[in-house]
Amino acid sequence: MKQQLKISEAVVRRLPIYLQVLNELSIREVQTVSSQELGQKLDLNPAQIRKDLAYFGEFGRKGIGYDVNYLIEKIRQILNLDTTHYAALIGAGNLGHALCNYNTYLKDNVQITAVFDASPTKIGTKINGLTVQPMDALRQVIQDQHIRIGIITVPASEAQNVANELVASGIDGILNFAPAILKVPEDVRIHHANFTTELLSLAYYIEKERLERDE
Repeated sequence: MKQQLKISEAVVRRLPIYLQVLNELSIREVQTVSSQELGQKLDLNPAQIRKDLAYFGEFGRKGIGYDVNYLIEKIRQILNLDTTHYAALIGAGNLGHALCNYNTYLKDNVQITAVFDASPTKIGTKINGLTVQPMDALRQVIQDQHIRIGIITVPASEAQNVANELVASGIDGILNFAPAILKVPEDVRIHHANFTTELLSLAYYIEKERLERDE
């Protein structure tokens, strides 16, 4: 694996997409796949797929393509999916419930193992087997359970305070679903999952393509 190269975030974000398609092929007992076939399934340039994978090694054979199960194994290694990372979810509202319920279907390396909320009416209730805990238990639980990831599903007005608490608790990464731009130290990785931004950008491209078709 070519660890000396700096891999762009765009490449890393495409790897789970490749893995999803490869897993589907494996279920169908497809043994080999070409970059051309992957490109057709993903609507990506095959050259881009080959370039992405080449950052990490030579996995394909000319004229044959990629061994599906071998490539699955290698991408899982690249993404460190052999190690389980535990996550704490803060915000036991509708979105928090949905994410905790989805937790059952996560078969890779991230598992939600603790849920927190500031509302007295939610504390003590259960979501998919997890008991909602008070915020003042956050630091101790994160340390006791060796939790490395925080998931924020609180209102925007509370998101920065929650992020501060997670940072103070020693968290390594944050997935933020709140519609707010958060500030964290450089050594804490943060990803924003903003539904509003995605929907607005989707609406823009839909309208743009409609106008282009009408020209």
